[in-house]
Amino acid sequence: MASDSPKITLYWLNHSRSQRIIWLLEELKVPYEIEVFHRDKETLLAPKELEKIHPLGKSPVIGIVPAGGDASKPIILAESGFMTQYLVDHVPEGKKLVPKQWKDGKEGTIGGETEEWLRYGYYMHYAEGSFMPYLVFALVTSRLKSPQVPFLVRPITSIIANRIIAMFVYPNVKRHLAFLNDQLETSSGKYLCGESLTAADILMSFPLIAGSGRFNELGHFEGGSWEKAYPRVAEYVKLLEAEDGYKRSVEKIEAIDGKFEASL
Repeated sequence: MASDSPKITLYWLNHSRSQRIIWLLEELKVPYEIEVFHRDKETLLAPKELEKIHPLGKSPVIGIVPAGGDASKPIILAESGFMTQYLVDHVPEGKKLVPKQWKDGKEGTIGGETEEWLRYGYYMHYAEGSFMPYLVFALVTSRLKSPQVPFLVRPITSIIANRIIAMFVYPNVKRHLAFLNDQLETSSGKYLCGESLTAADILMSFPLIAGSGRFNELGHFEGGSWEKAYPRVAEYVKLLEAEDGYKRSVEKIEAIDGKFEASL
């Protein structure tokens, strides 16, 4: 490790959104360590030990010790968007993951930003703020149909769950997939912000890759599947999965945990 490099530790939890932070770190080409945590097999909750890292006991969380800093007092960052923005801003390779901000001659003016940069800023927040909540809601609702619900009441909770998914989750997921399909059609490139991979694409990778295996369970899509209804999104998912950095992140997880599953 170079003497001027920060020491970065990712506190990784299985079945969480941690994998895309590994991908980010791979793209940033910085040395890092991974500390592994596992969910309780019955409750699926994160272990209490994570609360010692961050009070909410969530993952991903990263600890950063600046070069020459006190290892006993790392900078602790939570929330995927925040830690992504922080790392991109502070690591030299991060510049490659951010589009050009200003149009020529428009530096520092309102409306002077490039379309690529405006898209980037939007998707840095959209991934968690707008899209992901519906997928989490679908996951939580589906628990009402699981064996964890007592057998005698499960028929009733299953009816309720199906109704919620049909009336609320499915229409909103369709709306977002249609929106993303249109955004990809107009991005002037293969990615959401243009021709180059950005940190926003890395953040978007989790809800799309993990959700892609469950979208068809929510309801009927035109053409028989979400992939046929929204072909640009399906193509984009395959593009993200084919990225070298994504593949390296999967290999890292397989090396430390034996397997990898992009799952909600």
